[in-house]
Amino acid sequence: MAKLPYHYGMKVRCYPSSQQKAIVKRNSDASRFVYNEMVAIDHELFQLRQVKLPIDTVQQRIKQLEQRKKTTKSISNEHLFLYHKNIDSLSLANAKQNYAKAWKAFRKVHRSGIPVFHKKSYTWKYQTNAQYSGKISAPSLLNGSVRFLDRNHAKLPKVGAIRTSSVRNKIWQMRDTVRIGTVTITKDSADCFYLSFQLASLQPFINAVTFTNKKLGVDLNTENFLTASNGAVVANPRYYRKMLKQLNRQKRKLSRRQLRAKKEHRSLRDAKNYQKQRLRVAKLQAKVAHQRLNFLHNLTTELVKNHDLLVAEELRSSNLLKNHALALSISDVGWRLFLQQLQTKADLYGKTFVTVDPRNTTQTCSNCGFLLTGDHKLTLRDRSWQCPQCHVKHQRDHNSAKNILAKGISQLA
Repeated sequence: MAKLPYHYGMKVRCYPSSQQKAIVKRNSDASRFVYNEMVAIDHELFQLRQVKLPIDTVQQRIKQLEQRKKTTKSISNEHLFLYHKNIDSLSLANAKQNYAKAWKAFRKVHRSGIPVFHKKSYTWKYQTNAQYSGKISAPSLLNGSVRFLDRNHAKLPKVGAIRTSSVRNKIWQMRDTVRIGTVTITKDSADCFYLSFQLASLQPFINAVTFTNKKLGVDLNTENFLTASNGAVVANPRYYRKMLKQLNRQKRKLSRRQLRAKKEHRSLRDAKNYQKQRLRVAKLQAKVAHQRLNFLHNLTTELVKNHDLLVAEELRSSNLLKNHALALSISDVGWRLFLQQLQTKADLYGKTFVTVDPRNTTQTCSNCGFLLTGDHKLTLRDRSWQCPQCHVKHQRDHNSAKNILAKGISQLA
């Protein structure tokens, strides 16, 4: 897969039967168990290595744990339930590989944190691989261990044939030249199942790219979703705020049912009324997430297609969320996801996307470069201002977008 030049991700909805749901649940639990075993082994190894004395028992235990870490077969030999006929061996191997990737991400970017135990939840997930035998000369969507039977049905190891939503026209037209790498089976808290495919091909996944020689600076804010350097303004849809009243009402109802179940000493997993209400809340939350995701996908695709250079400010959402007055508005707009999508689609379309330090982009005049300081500094209330030096009137966000674009151009020079 890595040798192929073009890569693409595809996510489709799937509709498993009751038996297939049980198989997905078993594989998800087994995958989580192997991951947690790896975490537990490393925790124990860390504690044993603190013992400075050359105790034979300690040294022998360290060697035993290090041997168990090498292969998933060692863990399966100790926990025989992992050899169940419905458990995909590749899901266990991927759990071990994902644990190694988590450590690699921690060492590369320390903000990610060390791998921790995965707790049991209402979401299920495991990953498997598409394998192609040596007899297959041209791997495609139709001939691997994970394959599509037609546009609305896929076949997975252990799970078998499963109904899916329709594959996109472009991907289906390329079905003979596209190869499947990994596939992740997911169930979210709203009880919806999805298949996420990693695809690769020798041919590009998009049509011929048109270059427009246009450059755009983007200023992100909570008043409007964004203001561009060309003066365009995209309104903030505020999907979560619009749903907040209804969502809070359903959450209060969920809380009452939770208290009633606890008062009657019943497990929440066995409390049917609680589970019905939990599903209602999860579906409302999923609706907000899907609305926001659809909005961001449409917006980022339009921006990338119509501009050759995009410049945005580098925002640390985790730091901004510490401001309790703006935390709800910031989390509602989805800035981090917006920037990630711009970067991914810019790479896909062969365009350029850069982020710049937002320091002083609001307080600097885009016409003469004068920097506001002291008592002249703008506050959040100030939406327009006049430069004391060149006397040009500015709209706050538009001026900031111009400065962001200028910073991006100078950064690339």
